[in-house]
Amino acid sequence: MSSPSRITQAARQIIECLRTHRINTLTDLCRVERLSAGAKEEADQLAFQEPLTSAWVYYVESNQMLSELRGLTPNYAFCGDMLTYAQDLVRNDPQSNRSWNFAWMVLEKIREEDLIPTYAAIEAAKPEMWGAIVPNEQQIQELAACFTQDWSFAITWMLQHWAVAPPVWY
Repeated sequence: MSSPSRITQAARQIIECLRTHRINTLTDLCRVERLSAGAKEEADQLAFQEPLTSAWVYYVESNQMLSELRGLTPNYAFCGDMLTYAQDLVRNDPQSNRSWNFAWMVLEKIREEDLIPTYAAIEAAKPEMWGAIVPNEQQIQELAACFTQDWSFAITWMLQHWAVAPPVWY
């Protein structure tokens, strides 16, 4: 890492916000990610690497990502088990070093592995989804389709933050 005295005051303040988790939303983290990529000073670019990588991990592991996904899916709450499974897949993926952005890798893994239909079917079949009603197969499939639609929208919405360029190492 570069010498702290060589980075700009603005970069130092943002890095402090990253380290103390005062910046912990998808939109704000993406804004800092773009800012760091476009920093004029090489020392600033280098100084952002570790704190931004850690901030993305914290964003996912602190359940902030799940909270934001559930905010996008108020009618059919996003499945926490699917998010946890996707995190495990990323951690066990030998290609996980392709990016500093853990959240992006998790979202991509959900899409790449087509996890949404599987977890939608599991959630829709749970008895607690139906209360005192015993659903037939068509009802379960209809509920699974509702989960799939909402969850797919949320994943797509989040991934559009990287529509121009994915956060990968070059």
